[in-house]
Amino acid sequence: MAQKNGSNRNHLVATFFIILFTVISSSSAWVGVNWGTMTTHQLPPTKVVKMLMQNGFRKLKLFDADDTIMAALMGSNIEVMVAIPNVMLDRISNNPKAADAWVYQNVTVYLFPGGVNIKYVAVGNEPFLKAYKGAYLNKTLPALENIQTSLNNAGLGSKVKVTVPFNADIYYSPDTNPVPSAGDFRPEMRDITIEIIQFLYSNNSTFTVNIYPFLSLYGSDSFPFDFAFFDGENKSLRDGKAVYNNVFDANLDTLMWALEKSGYPDLHVTVGEVGWPTDGDKNANATNAKRFNQGFIQHALSGNGTPKRKGMIDFYLFSLIDENAKSIAPGNFERHWGIFEFDGKPKYELDIRGKHKEKGLVAVEGVKYLQKRWCVLDPEASDLDDLAKSIDYACSQSDCTALGYGSSCNDLSLQGNASYAFNMYYQVNNQMDWDCDFTGLAMVTREDPSENGCQFPLMVASSSRAGLSQMLMRAMEICLFAMIFL
Repeated sequence: MAQKNGSNRNHLVATFFIILFTVISSSSAWVGVNWGTMTTHQLPPTKVVKMLMQNGFRKLKLFDADDTIMAALMGSNIEVMVAIPNVMLDRISNNPKAADAWVYQNVTVYLFPGGVNIKYVAVGNEPFLKAYKGAYLNKTLPALENIQTSLNNAGLGSKVKVTVPFNADIYYSPDTNPVPSAGDFRPEMRDITIEIIQFLYSNNSTFTVNIYPFLSLYGSDSFPFDFAFFDGENKSLRDGKAVYNNVFDANLDTLMWALEKSGYPDLHVTVGEVGWPTDGDKNANATNAKRFNQGFIQHALSGNGTPKRKGMIDFYLFSLIDENAKSIAPGNFERHWGIFEFDGKPKYELDIRGKHKEKGLVAVEGVKYLQKRWCVLDPEASDLDDLAKSIDYACSQSDCTALGYGSSCNDLSLQGNASYAFNMYYQVNNQMDWDCDFTGLAMVTREDPSENGCQFPLMVASSSRAGLSQMLMRAMEICLFAMIFL
């Protein structure tokens, strides 16, 4: 009997550790997402946070530390990466007191029981991007050091880690040997990048990198289409004994080799941004986006890793919601990365647990829209001499990226193009009567002019007084709890 009881105890202990391992493993497999807010009409943050929790997102990457968003995140237990915009790097790099003030205002006051679960501070965003022409090259590391010192002085150095989200163009493989094992950091930024790597490693932090296989297709018509995805049948890329079936793994392993050559083969790596747009280019659509994102999630959570580094991949999908006010300098697709529409409706089914299941995402609830009114070209307008100028003006002040080549509204007639442009301007400006005139060319209609898969949107209404009051109450909670626990 004693032997049997001992056996039972051993079985229970074993079962306990299996359950514990499962819990730990599942917690490390949480899917992260980026939440950008460059939009003319922002959804109420409390509603978005509720949607995040309903869908099972447990990690969130922000591009600043907006008070209303931080207040909405209180008590959610979502792991958060807050960020310092590039425009602040100069001041923070030169002024330790500015770093202290930023940490106190955007980190310390939120870290209390029932507050915000802040895990990382992102110092800048792709500061070494070629387009910046070295403007932040000598500002990033000093800013990183000052923020770390401020966190340490606040007693938060072991709880909150600093990182720098880098663009993947900081490393490369030479044209003469375009394989991952030839990867290294670009010569013009190699020394400063390695200094940052040394700093991250010494502070037990993570190296963050943004990788976009979509851009491989966008940048070259000769790029093998299926190689951008995870279920393609293209010819594999061979690098010694390593075999690559997709460009993401090849890209990430190029970084892994660069880290090894720099003396840091075991530095933790986080993919800060990865995703696929749904409009604004011939390859940007919901079908391709679902194929890529679902394939990537399953791949990242499988534990197979890459040929160079096995294990689960930590990542944040890009992005949560479309942003109609982003710069389109890189391409029209920039405003269409969201897995949710501008109004919080999911664009396609996505199983963020990577279980190979068709699963619908939960939409943002209780969204209010402007009235069902659209601005269109007046069919009786006869003097069309100024039509082209009016269309150009409307698009310059709103978002007409869906009209571009290969986009969802590419096939509209001239009249349809004019109506789409007029309506976008009208909606962005909250349906003011005087914004649907265009020298007598436009008129307001209550009949939805959407056609052939081209949606003429109604803009989200501004937050109600009740919603604003709720946010003010949450802000007051921050002050109250900060006074109690700090």
